[in-house]
Amino acid sequence: MSDSAIWTRNGVNDARLVRNFSYVNGKWTAGDDGATVAVTNPADGVTLGDVASLSADQARLAVDGAHAAFSGWSMTLPQDRSAMLRRWFDLMIENKNDLARIMVLEQGKPLSEALGEIDYAASFVEYYAEEAKRPNIEGVTSHLPDAEVELWLEPVGVAALITPWNFPAAMLTRKAAAAMAAGCTVVAHPSSETPYSALALAELAERAGIPAGVFNVLTGRASTIVEPWTEDARVRALSFTGSTDIGRLLYRQSADTVKRLVMELGGHAPVIVFKNTDMDTAIDETIKAKFATSGQDCLGANRIYVERAVYDTFCRRFTEATQKLSLGIGMDDPDIGPLMNEKAVQKQEEHVADALAKGAKLACGGKRDDLGPLFYQPTVLTDVPDEAAIMSDETFGPVAAITPFDTEDEVVARANATEFGLVAYLHSHDPRRIYRVTRALQFGMVAVNRTKVTGAPIPFGGVKQSGLGREGARRGMEEFMEVKYVCRDWA
Repeated sequence: MSDSAIWTRNGVNDARLVRNFSYVNGKWTAGDDGATVAVTNPADGVTLGDVASLSADQARLAVDGAHAAFSGWSMTLPQDRSAMLRRWFDLMIENKNDLARIMVLEQGKPLSEALGEIDYAASFVEYYAEEAKRPNIEGVTSHLPDAEVELWLEPVGVAALITPWNFPAAMLTRKAAAAMAAGCTVVAHPSSETPYSALALAELAERAGIPAGVFNVLTGRASTIVEPWTEDARVRALSFTGSTDIGRLLYRQSADTVKRLVMELGGHAPVIVFKNTDMDTAIDETIKAKFATSGQDCLGANRIYVERAVYDTFCRRFTEATQKLSLGIGMDDPDIGPLMNEKAVQKQEEHVADALAKGAKLACGGKRDDLGPLFYQPTVLTDVPDEAAIMSDETFGPVAAITPFDTEDEVVARANATEFGLVAYLHSHDPRRIYRVTRALQFGMVAVNRTKVTGAPIPFGGVKQSGLGREGARRGMEEFMEVKYVCRDWA
């Protein structure tokens, strides 16, 4: 159970949003034999509560319910599905403050970022509430005499969704709203480190009138819950956001049932700053790209390449801007909050030590902060060689690695020298160079002279080892649909 005083003291007004049981087939469900998993606040280590830890048998029963609900949900009039999704969106906005505070307590991010994430998460529900009403039959010019040809888009069936801890609301709604708008039913597993946000969304989905079995949230051990889903042929699609290593594992586990896969995996984003750019903008946007969500973001800048002519100026000003960032607990709304767990902090320490041993220079930070064991100081490393681990391994924390370059061809080759291909950032005012470099970069998304590029109307995703498929936009909904070809003769 959870300590209600903690939530109330931190401004969560609606106690019903703090749920400790899973939501399965319209019922709040405890784990077999009362099994639970503890959830702690990364800022102070205090236990927020114990949520249900469901068994493999319960994971299968959830698929039973979702499969039974599929026929009714898929045949529900699109405008009725739309209305329920719209009501879900409205409830998210009405409860925005509570949802954000729940997120801050379990994830640690600054309050303003959490409020922004709720808006972001709700935007997917609003967007797909509209997309649910769009026609999904396409007429095709027949190649046969006296035949009428159509293409129908139909929902695939039950969709399994596995979501991470860094964006516990937005990653769930981006997947679930698309799948449900398409007519699929959903079984979802949130990270065990941040389950309360997902359970609060389940509470609001129930209030919105979404039928039992359509939206299920199961908490507990990922391997226990997810493996039965990968083995179950009734689960026709699986969408995962997380590490590339886990993505590869799920890929293998899903092979025997030939599932539709959507995977948003690791990133290792380069930032390329050419000399003919606005330096103020380049520094401000690179600070955002590096330190948002305390650096715990798959879109986070991992390698910052700066043209040698402006390298010293950039390093000095970037370091000065980094030193102004505030570090603190999320409810105080600092720039940087705690990292999620001890493993995350150790990775920062290992990357910094490795880079320094290989010749990098420490410009600021470089150690844990006195605020607590999971607080790591915003850090800048300069003159980082390509051989350093941080230049090939996703940092997922507040450590910036800066290195110079001399030519366009050189920096493009270095930026592309990674197994990942999610997003790249480019700063230049030369339109021809922008075109050349954008075309040459082997990434699914390129941001030019800005950082924020994501949103409900755009197809989010990467190439190479950064994933499969796209989330968001109409394409995100079509990931949960199959094309049926109909050739009809009226005679």
